[in-house]
Amino acid sequence: MAPRRARIAFSDSAAKQLEDLTTERAIHALDRALVAISVDPEIGEPIPADGTGPELRQYADEIEDVRVLYFVTALRTVVVVAYIET
Repeated sequence: MAPRRARIAFSDSAAKQLEDLTTERAIHALDRALVAISVDPEIGEPIPADGTGPELRQYADEIEDVRVLYFVTALRTVVVVAYIET
């Protein structure tokens, strides 16, 4: 049996970014990145930090020219902090 996908949640700022997505290309790019992250939350590269907050990670999909900043909770929920079209 395949492992369960991680649940995806959005910070307030990321939710606001979602409201502003208008092109089908941008929506497709974000969907593709979120599927990859939900299947393997460790797929992204850790972003160096001071250790006081959750470990931020970034996932870059070079085919879709998109980058997602997120962290993973102890219950395996991925919280998206920002979505960046590159």
